[in-house]
Amino acid sequence: MAITRMTLDEDQAKVPKVDRAKMDATTEEDIRRHMAEDDEDPNATPRLEDWYPSVATLRQRLGMTQEHFARAIRVPVATLRNWEQHRVEPDPAAKALLWIIYREPEAALRALAA
Repeated sequence: MAITRMTLDEDQAKVPKVDRAKMDATTEEDIRRHMAEDDEDPNATPRLEDWYPSVATLRQRLGMTQEHFARAIRVPVATLRNWEQHRVEPDPAAKALLWIIYREPEAALRALAA
């Protein structure tokens, strides 16, 4: 894969690869059918303890670079990159921190900065 350099403006001007119209047109029935096709029980109660906010999405939502976000949550940049690239899953304490930042970003970052 080739690495190209571009400015932030160029990157943000790119057309997203996600077809939002197709996503919006997806019905609950479609989702249930897809789950059944993937051998998942569409009637099962979701296990939220297994879910945690996407590290990359959370960081981008806060408008932070990897370096800035890693410094703010006090982890090495390499660790943050491993989480974002799904090489390593955050441990339970890190998941809890990500949940706190997801729910109350200003308070969490203010507390971490103190």
